[in-house]
Amino acid sequence: MKSKQQQLFILLAAIFITNAILAELIGVKIFSLEGTLGFTPVNLNILGYTLDFNLTAGVVIWPVVFITTDIINEYFGRNGVQKVTLIAVGCISYAFLMIYMVTKLDPAQFWLEVNDQDSLGNPFNINFAFNKTYTQGLGVVIGSITAFLIGQLLDVAVFQKLRKLTGGKMIWLRATGSTLISQLIDSFIVLIMAFYILAPAAGRWEFSQVVSVATINYIYKFMVAILLTPLIYLGHYLIDYYLGEHAGAIKEKASGRS
Repeated sequence: MKSKQQQLFILLAAIFITNAILAELIGVKIFSLEGTLGFTPVNLNILGYTLDFNLTAGVVIWPVVFITTDIINEYFGRNGVQKVTLIAVGCISYAFLMIYMVTKLDPAQFWLEVNDQDSLGNPFNINFAFNKTYTQGLGVVIGSITAFLIGQLLDVAVFQKLRKLTGGKMIWLRATGSTLISQLIDSFIVLIMAFYILAPAAGRWEFSQVVSVATINYIYKFMVAILLTPLIYLGHYLIDYYLGEHAGAIKEKASGRS
């Protein structure tokens, strides 16, 4: 049984860390949710700013991180989540450092020449595009990592608190509830740090704009967290089946009640 537990933890940790890193890397693209779904912009007015659901591409796979966090929490407790979170932060930091170093390498001339036009024949500087795509401002990097770390630690604390109140019942409450609370903090921290506290004066947002954009990001995350609830139950069912009769004891140990 210990072997099954170890294999399960390795699999969940791999899913968690891979998606956390990938979300950070693809997060440089901003997409229109309404346009992707074929809807007209919602034009929400928040604190005087007219906003649509223009979101970072990272939110496409963050739900996987949400679900994996809650499942690790359920079967491996606070220590399990904290361990994979710290590893993920280290891996994300390493990835950003390596990407930064790569952007400083001199491009090969033939690489520039064979990529000097786009598909329509327009002039195209692939080295500039590569560096622009993969290099983010220091404030964005620090804000993103800080928000991720605080959000994860808050998620595990709220999850365990709700778990003690509900026992083994109401999985939806502790899983979805912890995500909604942690992502509320996460949504604001990353934007406040990246575009208000650490941003250069010329590119600094007004605080009301930070709050507006963070609010619409949280509205999206709120809706996704609710919609993902059935998948959390499916994950529990599959893992309970995999662990067999020992599943209950493992979850009891993770909760700290045994």
